[in-house]
Amino acid sequence: MLKVCISWVLVLACMGLIFYFGSLPGSDVPSLFPYQDIVFHFTIYLILGAFFSRAMNFTNPHLKLRRIILISALFVFFYGLSDELHQLFVPGRSCAFSDALTDGLGGLSGSLLLLRCLK
Repeated sequence: MLKVCISWVLVLACMGLIFYFGSLPGSDVPSLFPYQDIVFHFTIYLILGAFFSRAMNFTNPHLKLRRIILISALFVFFYGLSDELHQLFVPGRSCAFSDALTDGLGGLSGSLLLLRCLK
């Protein structure tokens, strides 16, 4: 039971971190290296995908890994899409469907990596 609770807290913490950074005005985001936007999106959503898959696996151990991967990838993609829509209301930020796709690919990758390790 404790593993289940901790795993969902990690999911919520990661979502909160994404929301926080998505709320920063564009002028507050330093440019550190080329294509950092893609790297940051992919990486944080990879982590979210891994956390979400882990939580799903602990909560529903009877689910097939294929279903967990599908649910996780869809969840992460739609959370990324909601974050992109949220950024429409943040000064200096914009909504980009390509970022949501990158988020979804990161989430799928995180889910696949984590569940591969669980086998």
